[in-house]
Amino acid sequence: MRRRIPSIEALIAFEAAARYQSFTRSADELALTQSAVGRQIACLEEYVGVPLFNRIRKRLTLTDVGELYARQVRAALEKIEGDTLAAMAHRGAGGVLELAVIPTFATRWLIPRLPSFYAAHADITLNLTTRAEPFMFEGTSFDAAIHFGNPVWPGTVARHLFGEELTPVCSPSLLAQGHQDPSVLPAEALSGFTLLHQSARPHAWRQWLTEAGLPEVPCMRGQRYELFSMLVEAARAGLGVAIVPRFFVRNELASGELLAPFGATLRNEQGYYLVYPEAKQNAPLLQAFETWLMATAQAFSDADHVTDAMAPGSDIAANSGDQRRRRPVRRPETQNDHALGGGSPVVRKLTTRDQPRL
Repeated sequence: MRRRIPSIEALIAFEAAARYQSFTRSADELALTQSAVGRQIACLEEYVGVPLFNRIRKRLTLTDVGELYARQVRAALEKIEGDTLAAMAHRGAGGVLELAVIPTFATRWLIPRLPSFYAAHADITLNLTTRAEPFMFEGTSFDAAIHFGNPVWPGTVARHLFGEELTPVCSPSLLAQGHQDPSVLPAEALSGFTLLHQSARPHAWRQWLTEAGLPEVPCMRGQRYELFSMLVEAARAGLGVAIVPRFFVRNELASGELLAPFGATLRNEQGYYLVYPEAKQNAPLLQAFETWLMATAQAFSDADHVTDAMAPGSDIAANSGDQRRRRPVRRPETQNDHALGGGSPVVRKLTTRDQPRL
């Protein structure tokens, strides 16, 4: 059956005219004459049977139908262009892999390691698109995704990469403002700072403080940020103390841009997973990427465990399901411990000598 679709030239002219609200400017962009654009719009309006533009005293505005249609046409043209570029990328011996990935995971962990992937697979093009939340693959162009959470995604294969440990971090300038000595900050000192939150982890601070023996400390105040990358920048700017995955801020901790003055970390029972549809588990390109990613993740985990073993510290095992729970290091109880913690001993901060070499 013949599709009822107007010409692509008319749609391109309409999208440009709708964007500029001008036949003249759209003509300049498309390297056409103004009258040629006008004819394309007239043909399109005749085809759909309704006016798409209001023409009042030489002023051009979209009708209600035109405004809705312009958004739909723009999205469709962008999709066609993207699909065309993807098809063109298949020229040669390799191919293209479409990967959805958590934004900060992409910028802080995956992309810095991609040179080793391309060194081994120069013929594969890996396209990255950010997706902050898990999703179903049906109706998308993605071959695979990197999700965070529990592996309960029906119809998919989920390969565990590694977990995470959340740790409070802040700028040295924040401590300098309060004349705080980072070598003697107990956990209850957090009550004097603004706490920064990641929007999708609203209970992270509550969990950390509860495991530190300080459930009464108010922790819902403070700014919220959608992405961990935004949270890290807020901490670097001295806006407060952020709780973030430790591996996201390794470089900042190593350089001294950020400090982890409260020492303890909160281990999360959830993790990062490579996820893909069951129907694609034998796809050669995906197998190549999976093999590389799993090996890279294992090497990262092994190096992280060696670092932990070399640097005595305190970890808060936050979840009862974690069979590798490590007991927090606690300092002796004093009279001051009862001020905010209800008499519970607090987690000892790591001294400069104790702190992990990140």
